[in-house]
Amino acid sequence: MKITIGTRGSRLALIQTEDVVANLKQINPEIEISIRQIRTSGDVITGTPLAQIGGKGLFVKEIEEALLRGEIDLAVHSAKDMPTELPPGRLGPPGRLGPPGLIIGAITERVDPRDVLISKGNKRLFDLPAGGGIGTGSLRRKAQVLAARPDLEVIDLRGNLDTRLRKLEEGELAAIVVAAAGLIRFGQSEVISQFLPPGLMLPAAGQGALILEIREEDTESREIISKLNHLPTYLSVLAERAFLKELGGGCQVPIGALASFESIPKRELSLEGLVASTNGERIIRAKLEGQAEAAEEIGRSLAHQLLDSGAAELLTSFGSPILFPGLHFNKS
Repeated sequence: MKITIGTRGSRLALIQTEDVVANLKQINPEIEISIRQIRTSGDVITGTPLAQIGGKGLFVKEIEEALLRGEIDLAVHSAKDMPTELPPGRLGPPGRLGPPGLIIGAITERVDPRDVLISKGNKRLFDLPAGGGIGTGSLRRKAQVLAARPDLEVIDLRGNLDTRLRKLEEGELAAIVVAAAGLIRFGQSEVISQFLPPGLMLPAAGQGALILEIREEDTESREIISKLNHLPTYLSVLAERAFLKELGGGCQVPIGALASFESIPKRELSLEGLVASTNGERIIRAKLEGQAEAAEEIGRSLAHQLLDSGAAELLTSFGSPILFPGLHFNKS
């Protein structure tokens, strides 16, 4: 069997893809695998905040197009980069993910989903000097940093992990906030100054997990790729993405979500979510538990719990209520 894998060309994306290759080889040592690097719009447009240029879909569009054309057989995506606008059907095998004809073949075991602080002098968040610059390209991170430290200056920072680390080293910033998973996959955990606990910094939906996307009719690839599916991660990401989708959010809105298994024997899943103002002055946060098999329903229910608690008003401040299908808000 031969498989061509499509991925972004960043060092992190290639490391993630090599991990997938190694796991596939372990399942079937005879499989022939080649990797095709695909430059996405998100890789080309690096000087503008994601919220202003279209958000998450910019990192997957060209890869999905290559998959639909049959130029590749499998796409490897960071789950947090995947848009939540799903056509009819479930998320996950055999549900759809992106354009009609594409489905999730597997969601692999998650690496640490937390965000981390990397700072000069190895300082923790509450030890950074007042007025110091802290870099991030995420509205979600910005809101939560300012909620904890309103005296810091949050500076928009885009680019790959190497670029962000270089800007910190060059003296432009006092600290940066990035995902732990990237540093762990790089083998650079030693640069981390502080793992930010979810109570302080709730991660993005899907952070730390990889989604493997295939063509719906490709039953041969589906059979082998499905063996890489990690059920606890799959159910957690399912709940987080359902929460995000119900709120209609993405990179344009500060939303965080993290699911975990509170009791493995009882298969109970706990989901925590938040919606925030970009200045961090207002954060609406809640937690919901339920049976893991009802992951999507837990996500949707938590979203409506937050909407009823004031998130609806907060979200409309980011744009038109059209973001939230079927929901109508009184702006008076």
